[in-house]
Amino acid sequence: MGEWSEFFENFPENNPGNYVNGNFDPKGSEALRAAQAKPAQEQANLEAEIQSMIPKARHSDGGQKQ
Repeated sequence: MGEWSEFFENFPENNPGNYVNGNFDPKGSEALRAAQAKPAQEQANLEAEIQSMIPKARHSDGGQKQ
């Protein structure tokens, strides 16, 4: 028997991920997933930027310990 991904490629109507509000809509579900992933990616980018700023802030404190 093949993999699940092969099955869903052959029978996309059986993939629950292709439904939006109970209606079969593969393109709509893809757009919905992309829209939901965008805030998570933006948050990851912000966290990476903060992590890159921490060492710079530590080195620019003038040698003062807190």
